[in-house]
Amino acid sequence: MLELVVLVLALLPVGPPARRDLVLENLLLRQQLAVALRGQRRPRLLPRDRCFWALIRGLWERWRHALVLVQPATVVRWHHQGWRLFWRWKSRPRPGPGRPRLGSDVRMLIAAMARDNPLWGAERIRGELLNLGIAISNRSVRRYRRAGRTRPPSQTWRTFLANHAAGIWACDLFTVPTLTFRTLYVLLFISHERREVVHLNVTAHPTAGWVWQQLREATPWGRQPRYLIRDRDSVYGGHFVRHARQLGIETLLTPFRAPKANAIAERVVRSIRNECLDHLIVLNEAHLRLVLAEFVRYYNLERPHRSLRLTPPVPVPRTRAGPVRSRSVLGGLHHVYERAA
Repeated sequence: MLELVVLVLALLPVGPPARRDLVLENLLLRQQLAVALRGQRRPRLLPRDRCFWALIRGLWERWRHALVLVQPATVVRWHHQGWRLFWRWKSRPRPGPGRPRLGSDVRMLIAAMARDNPLWGAERIRGELLNLGIAISNRSVRRYRRAGRTRPPSQTWRTFLANHAAGIWACDLFTVPTLTFRTLYVLLFISHERREVVHLNVTAHPTAGWVWQQLREATPWGRQPRYLIRDRDSVYGGHFVRHARQLGIETLLTPFRAPKANAIAERVVRSIRNECLDHLIVLNEAHLRLVLAEFVRYYNLERPHRSLRLTPPVPVPRTRAGPVRSRSVLGGLHHVYERAA
């Protein structure tokens, strides 16, 4: 292969063009014949063959006429790959002029000084290093002293919220139109820990007394949250916060026009609409109660939640063996698949 490259380079600048093209074509065909006679059923091009054709492409303009084994586009792709490799090699990091990097012992000393003396600045540390015979710039001290700053151990926000989720509930009120264009109001309470809908009720005339009664029904026998997140709807009344505090519940009011502050409650309302109410027409209050009761039972016991690693809010033991059977929910709007006992 090297001999062919040398011969090609020797023939290019001498001889008549017609004779030179004939000799070059003969040499290139002989190279491809040598590749085809390597004893393999399918000729396999080696890296040196690719380099040879990438070089020929730049030296002889009629190289396509002598190409048989591969397509011209393949040779062009090889040339582009070689170009990228060349510039990667040319741009490799090399030792040269510039400020030398500090040794690991000096960097560790700077970090130790910053860690042991949190009140020292970069100039103060630089002065101590000068006393030790180490002359470096202030910029280098500022760069490496950050490694010595250690924050006290602290949990992440995700961990903090997970630790307090058991004591947080959220509530929200939304409306549902009926067949006769009557407006019904639905109030729900949901736990942040397992996304469980702990209480839900329907009324046509929401009042502060009715809302307060729903909170009492949702917290029987001491089952109550430490904090309750809600919006600033006037239906809760002016005494809701004080009454809830008497039960040991601290009410957290969301800012004005900030539904994301009560995101979990807003998300369950959207799930109820998208997966239930948007697919049927509510006849009356009794019909809405039946529909929501069935959906909430499905939501709490059987519907997988992505935030709970695809488990329902209230996990129940399930049989792992036996034939699979299907059970419809809401007249076939959803289906639950379980194994028959």
